[in-house]
Amino acid sequence: MSNAPRLTALDALHRSLGATMTDFAGWDMPLRYASERDEHNAVRTKAGLFDLSHMGEITVTGPQAAALLDYALVGNIGGVATGRARYTMICQEDGGILDDLIVYRLGDTEYMVVANASNAQIVLDALTERAEGFDAAVRDDRDAYALIAVQGPESSGILKSLTDADLDGLKYYAGLPGTVAGVPALIARTGYTGEDGFELFVEPRHAETLWRALTEAGAPAGLVPCGLSCRDTLRLEAGMPLYGHELTTSLTPFDAGLGRVVKFEKEGDFVGRKALEAAAERAATNPPRKLVGLVAQGRRVPRAGMAVVAGGEVVGEVTSGAPSPTLGKPLAIAYVDAAHAAPGTEGVGVDIRGTHEPYEVVALPFYKRQK
Repeated sequence: MSNAPRLTALDALHRSLGATMTDFAGWDMPLRYASERDEHNAVRTKAGLFDLSHMGEITVTGPQAAALLDYALVGNIGGVATGRARYTMICQEDGGILDDLIVYRLGDTEYMVVANASNAQIVLDALTERAEGFDAAVRDDRDAYALIAVQGPESSGILKSLTDADLDGLKYYAGLPGTVAGVPALIARTGYTGEDGFELFVEPRHAETLWRALTEAGAPAGLVPCGLSCRDTLRLEAGMPLYGHELTTSLTPFDAGLGRVVKFEKEGDFVGRKALEAAAERAATNPPRKLVGLVAQGRRVPRAGMAVVAGGEVVGEVTSGAPSPTLGKPLAIAYVDAAHAAPGTEGVGVDIRGTHEPYEVVALPFYKRQK
């Protein structure tokens, strides 16, 4: 088996644009094209174009597709209307998070599950295993789609110039089939940047046509191609969790402050229910650690794995950290002991190579767009 990274349908185009490429979850992906700060600011103020074809699409079909997903995932998927999407998670029997997902209901008996690139095979295997006994089929559709995202305040106007789909009527976390620049696409109003935006699922053979059309239509509005580096700083400012950082198999959704995605009220059993009921009770009465935001008072940048300290004791750990182009300060997301987790808590720092740099504890997210 080859260890060479997988290439998206836009690989040659990224290289022609001078992208700095990086191996991400087994895919060769653009990290940045020019300045990651400029790319970040373009998404916050104008628009950015992303290749997200590394994400893992899994199609679930059949009379019991909804029942299977209700059993396999923690959310109430049967309750999702056709044309809508839901953020959810797939957990182990012990409640640990295998991945966070977006599930799109494409039809009465058809769903698309979108997994993180690093976990796509794990999610596919788990869904296939959990499908036993259900009248439903689980299909690996990772090669069937390219995924292009246009994100930012100008994204709606740019996309409107290329489609007659009803974008004004398309709510956040909804999707509809349409044609963009003559290319058949599933148009979803979803994203991972904290801005308004769209994700376009298309056949790989149409990806380059669509990318070029969006680039041309977006040029007057200031749209630029964007890499994974600014995607990370955008999601960090928006307080969005990243698998492998804020979410892991050693944490339950309740540990991550995302207990709201677990729907105990849905009918029937689901994988991890018992463990998650216990985790919910623990979180309500005696939370071990809470996920908080930290804003630097100095200039040094915190990184994942660094200790959070208070009064000479370690009270937590940084899960993500980066300079924030929007706020102009270094930021971190961290798990911190409940006693030090309240916004405004004094005396908290991050151990950056032996120096305890002062940080302010704040509620997430750091940044919220103006509606």
